[in-house]
Amino acid sequence: MAQNEKLAELSEAGVAVWLDDLSRDRIRSGNLQSLVDEHSVVGVTTNPTIFAAAISGSDSYDDQLHALAVRRVSVEEALRTITAADVRDACDLLAPVAQRQPGDGRVSLEVAPGLAHDTDATAAEAAHLWWLVDRPNLFIKIPATEAGLPAITTSIARGISVNVTLIFSLERYRAVMDAYLSGLEQRISADPDAELGGIASVASFFVSRVDSEIDKRLDEAGADAALKGKAALANAQLAYQAYEEVFSSDRWKALEAKGARPQRPLWASTGVKNPDYPDTLYISELIAPGTVNTMPEKTLMAYADHGSAGTPVQKTYDEAAAVMQAISDAGVDLDDVFRVLEEEGVQKFADSWDELTESVRTQLQDKA
Repeated sequence: MAQNEKLAELSEAGVAVWLDDLSRDRIRSGNLQSLVDEHSVVGVTTNPTIFAAAISGSDSYDDQLHALAVRRVSVEEALRTITAADVRDACDLLAPVAQRQPGDGRVSLEVAPGLAHDTDATAAEAAHLWWLVDRPNLFIKIPATEAGLPAITTSIARGISVNVTLIFSLERYRAVMDAYLSGLEQRISADPDAELGGIASVASFFVSRVDSEIDKRLDEAGADAALKGKAALANAQLAYQAYEEVFSSDRWKALEAKGARPQRPLWASTGVKNPDYPDTLYISELIAPGTVNTMPEKTLMAYADHGSAGTPVQKTYDEAAAVMQAISDAGVDLDDVFRVLEEEGVQKFADSWDELTESVRTQLQDKA
């Protein structure tokens, strides 16, 4: 089938289009396959909020829930089994993409967000989920908290592909890239003949939430309204500049010579939250080779309908730096912004996980 022209243009520009959503209904109905066939989708990301909505809003899980209930499995085991089944099926659906385009065709499954500040538990959970799903085109999502960074390194060293999530600041993004390179180096150090080509990673740099928080603070500071709606793009554009620096370094080239793949920047949270902004803003203005843009279906369809490419990211660095400096000069404490966004991001996913846990617990009781 013919691909949507506008989304195909993104692919031609080096932007991998991923869907930020997954459900059993989406897989079984053929919707996901149609998005692959007709809308250039080459990957899928999930999170606890997505699974909470999927499982509580569908009867497609009833048979599996009944089987789990009569076996008297724990809620935690049931939750892992259910989410792993959906992710495994999506991995199988996307396997042909992964064969054509190594690095794409990936599906992400997140470690329990309650572990975000526990390094050892995060690394152990990542290894368990990698074993449980047992698909080479899986990504394990690990948050970019301070405790998450060494877990990322450990996981990469073990040969586990990782989607690093909840990145908001340039400082933390550089630490994430360092964690990835350190993991590859540890793997080679332990076994000089170790395979690196099969390991993939993306760094999920969050976008729209940055504007939401900074716009609010600009209003509180009585700053120039012209600064609103600019921080998220500027922050992401400077992240791509950092990516170019790290993945052209001698340190990287030594790993690349051994078959390693770069850790691609992934633009996350790209659904526009402010209705005053164009609904394709975080797609059009973040076009750069070697990137991933994961988007809700609503945003995907909006770009397919009326999206257009903006200024290439590589041409925005000076302006982006000036925007971030002007925002800081206006009285916005950027370090505090990014700290709050990380804390809120972890808490929101933890809340969704708790909601999901209670929903599964209730359904297991009902079907016992």
